[in-house]
Amino acid sequence: MSQMQTESKPPAADVQPAVFVRMAAVVRMTGLGRSTIYRLMAEHKFPSPVRLAKRAVAWRRIDLEQWSAGRPTVSH
Repeated sequence: MSQMQTESKPPAADVQPAVFVRMAAVVRMTGLGRSTIYRLMAEHKFPSPVRLAKRAVAWRRIDLEQWSAGRPTVSH
């Protein structure tokens, strides 16, 4: 008889629940306006939102943090 292989799962403490951010918070976090966010999304330069309900979308906080970390910085 063959043995069944089991997948090892990470401990529950290592798994963090997804944190979702709505548009108003995205505007505050990024300093961008709504129209700029939608334009960047259309140009595939900003993370896409996830649908929470029929008329509600939000962004994953981790996606926004990764996007922000990849932005160029300006020094004066």
